[in-house]
Amino acid sequence: MLTSITDGILCCLTGKAASLVLPLESSEPADGFEFVEVKPGRVLRVRHIIPERQAVVTEEQVSGKANDDIDGNDDGSPEDFNGESNSNTGSSVYCKRKITVYRNGQLVIENLGDVLHSEILQCQDGDLEPCSTVEVELADYKEIASSPDPHPVPPPVPPPSGEQKPAPPPRRRRRKPKRTVLIDSKREISSCKGTHSDVALFFVHGVGGSLDIWGSQLDFFSRLGYEVIAPDLAGHGASTAPQIAAAYTFYALAEDLRAIFKRYARKRNILIGHSYGVSFCTFLAHEYPDLVHKVVMINGGGPTALEPSLCSIFQLPSCVLHCLSPCLAWSFLKAGFARQGVKEKQLLKQGNAFNVSPFVLRAMMSGQYWPEGDEVYHAELTVPILLVHGMCDKFVPMDEDQRMAEILLFAFLKVIEEGSHMVMMECPDTVNTLLHEFFLWEPDMSKKDSTKTDTEKTVNNTVQTLKVSKPMDK
Repeated sequence: MLTSITDGILCCLTGKAASLVLPLESSEPADGFEFVEVKPGRVLRVRHIIPERQAVVTEEQVSGKANDDIDGNDDGSPEDFNGESNSNTGSSVYCKRKITVYRNGQLVIENLGDVLHSEILQCQDGDLEPCSTVEVELADYKEIASSPDPHPVPPPVPPPSGEQKPAPPPRRRRRKPKRTVLIDSKREISSCKGTHSDVALFFVHGVGGSLDIWGSQLDFFSRLGYEVIAPDLAGHGASTAPQIAAAYTFYALAEDLRAIFKRYARKRNILIGHSYGVSFCTFLAHEYPDLVHKVVMINGGGPTALEPSLCSIFQLPSCVLHCLSPCLAWSFLKAGFARQGVKEKQLLKQGNAFNVSPFVLRAMMSGQYWPEGDEVYHAELTVPILLVHGMCDKFVPMDEDQRMAEILLFAFLKVIEEGSHMVMMECPDTVNTLLHEFFLWEPDMSKKDSTKTDTEKTVNNTVQTLKVSKPMDK
């Protein structure tokens, strides 16, 4: 700690960084690791594990299909994988909802399509049921009926002649929506097994992390036959760390991950994000709805637009943050883990978590500006999403993930009681089992026709009313 304070004082006096902003790790390319240049001079380390069964399955596909379906995949763009065979056709789900934003900041969501359930996931549910809604009595909204009332109220009987008519109530001005979004589409949702060659898993870490925090998940799913991809964000792990703050804005990092996604994407891709990484998974799912099959959000927070906090400790100069780095590391250990024992310290060291330079940390926190990622942006997603929340998380409150479950169309909130913010490192077996069940999950639409009438009565009259939240930082 004395060394860090001395380096910080030297930084303040000289006006230079206490140390060069370089990758914290200079590992040589090894088995499973690749270095991808997303932009000139901007190189990301990526762990890419291709299961051995991939070649065997591909040969079987080639024998049954034309060779031109597989030719031309050298550039790795997502469009190149549209011709791969899907070993499971899945179920067709009707996605329909109406999103209305009023000028007073009120958000009204009408779910008019199919309802999915997740009873097969063996984990504690959140307080909100999957795809549940909040029914609110709104007089103004009742005046704007979306469909004729099946039980109309008879008109009032006129008073007898000679009696004075009471003054009519003042007419309330009908609210005009500021913005209306209509979603009407169908989505194929299928089981994603490790034996399917058209499935790829993408793991995205958050601020201060690295791909090493996914070590248990990468090993587990690669052994099951899944193709897994996990990048280091710029300035993290062994990726290059540019010395300009503009390199760490949300948009710059999102374009990096877009390049990684286009390089490795298959026909059915599953995105798994943690903390700040959830925002990038949301971005990719919104940009590539036909390629993103499922999404997992681990302690990602609410569906609010990102905006850096001006009163945050991370707004201090880099040299001051360098002096405070031991305290920040201890605070992260205390808030990120449910327990602070030797095991947790070792996990923090092995995962290379919160081990970035003060400059990168400050630039990452200051660059969290994403005004487009509001409630409407999240409500437009039609992909099935699993929300995983650690009960002991001190960074992300439980109500934020509950609000996310309310906004999303197909969302399943699962709570791990013994987990905290770094739940995938604390409870790897529980998280791996939960994720695997979600990957294999497929909606059962066999009873859809028999219960269609009851479902329409319930869903068509369901209204979700929420207040638009202020932007926040993660």
